Amino acid sequence: MGEKRKTSQETRTPKQEPVKRLHRSETDRKIAGVCGGLGEYLDVDPTIFRLIAVVLGLATGIIPFLIGYLVAWWIVPPLSELPNR
Repeated sequence: MGEKRKTSQETRTPKQEPVKRLHRSETDRKIAGVCGGLGEYLDVDPTIFRLIAVVLGLATGIIPFLIGYLVAWWIVPPLSELPNR
């Protein structure tokens, strides 16, 4: 009494959206595509990341920022190397 039966539409599992993966951009790049890839991943204009990168480079000294950028260049794969899902 008072039980509500679930319809087949209510018992279906929702479709899972593909997982967004961080990648280096191959189209919007100035040096290695790290800022372009961040912009594509977060859906933000990559110019903002480039300006932040310049400010961080000047604020922390060029060497620490350069090491961080080179590590990101080495670790973050380009879009063409990501597995297709």
